[in-house]
Amino acid sequence: MEKLLIQGGTPLQGRVGISGAKNSAVALIPAAILADGPVVIENLPHIQDVEIYVNLLKDMGASVLFEDDWMEIDARPIHKTFMPNGKVKKLRASYYLWGALLGKFGEAQIGLPGGCDLGPRPVDLHIKGFEALGATVENCKGVMIVRAKKLRGARIYLDLVSVGATINIMLAAVRAEGITTIENAAREPEIVDVATLLNNMGARISGAGTDVIRIQGVDILRGCRHTIIPDRIEAGTYMIAAAATGGDVVVENVIAKHMEPVSAKLRELGVEIIEGDDAIRIIGKKEYKAVDVKTSPYPGFPTDLQQPMTTLLTLAEGTSIVTDNIYSSRFRHSDELRRMGAAIKIEGRSAVVEGVTPLTGAKAMASDLRAGAALVIAGLIAKGNTEVEGLEHIDRGYENLVQKLSNLGAKVERVTLGEAEQ
Repeated sequence: MEKLLIQGGTPLQGRVGISGAKNSAVALIPAAILADGPVVIENLPHIQDVEIYVNLLKDMGASVLFEDDWMEIDARPIHKTFMPNGKVKKLRASYYLWGALLGKFGEAQIGLPGGCDLGPRPVDLHIKGFEALGATVENCKGVMIVRAKKLRGARIYLDLVSVGATINIMLAAVRAEGITTIENAAREPEIVDVATLLNNMGARISGAGTDVIRIQGVDILRGCRHTIIPDRIEAGTYMIAAAATGGDVVVENVIAKHMEPVSAKLRELGVEIIEGDDAIRIIGKKEYKAVDVKTSPYPGFPTDLQQPMTTLLTLAEGTSIVTDNIYSSRFRHSDELRRMGAAIKIEGRSAVVEGVTPLTGAKAMASDLRAGAALVIAGLIAKGNTEVEGLEHIDRGYENLVQKLSNLGAKVERVTLGEAEQ
């Protein structure tokens, strides 16, 4: 077991490059199963979720080569569509195997997914989509069995906007007979990224990035080469960290449009934001004013940045209210922040943050991926030393976190538990 040791009080300065999008990668890798030839995915982040997917594909028989920041996947040798509980429990996005295997083989038997515990995240919309396409779905002792003799296009209305269900239905529908229409579809950039890959394979998808996606089924999908978009959540995390430390940081390899919800809220807070062609400069200030934050599907403020933003709001004068409309249990980090001196009260789906409350270093435990990011930022601004445990969560979504922060001047190191006391 390892932990991060952070000495707070140093403003971040310099430039940081953003890796490929985690939330794209975990959908693009299973999408490659649909191709009848090798697929090369570039700009892949070296994170735990990607490594787990590599092992899952190899277990199914696929040929996978992962070098530097690119991966070649040849799914033609896949010889089984059965993956019970085990490795799939370590990965929330393992549910994309349902859609990919159903689309390719007409059958998938995959254990229910794992990942961060953020409260109820039902898969009923995924099931609704598969059944509309002609599949039968059965839950047998924690294994989802999805089968279809023939997939046929259908009109599918999602009762709630869901990134996972939108992508999963796309994966299953690209090789279905006829036209599939997904209404009330999610509009996240990662969905556009997946649609771009599938279209490069020969799929016929239109409307990705809008709330209505149309898919004309095809018989054959070929191999191709695709480059993943930058990770807007990683970018937002460094933007928030720069603002929290009063630093001056240029975040490189970003798509500024994808960052508009975050940039707008930071400007409202009092942060100076300067946008370039593929970079954003964040200039922190000594004083911030309280703001309210409400998460919502894209193009709203992303739920994945709610927790880091909550840390920043401890520095804002006045009362800020953070409402998470996506996940009801995404405030577990608040207990750790309170131990460091934050004044946070949870009321239903909202956190009431009183500022300014100086933070003091303490031992903290990350309960999930983005909570880990929030605690790291807390450590960067706290007086004294902070120890953050639960790094297995952080490793799921941030590539080279310690190195990138150190390059910006942060005093942070990763050690094995017990080393700090020696």
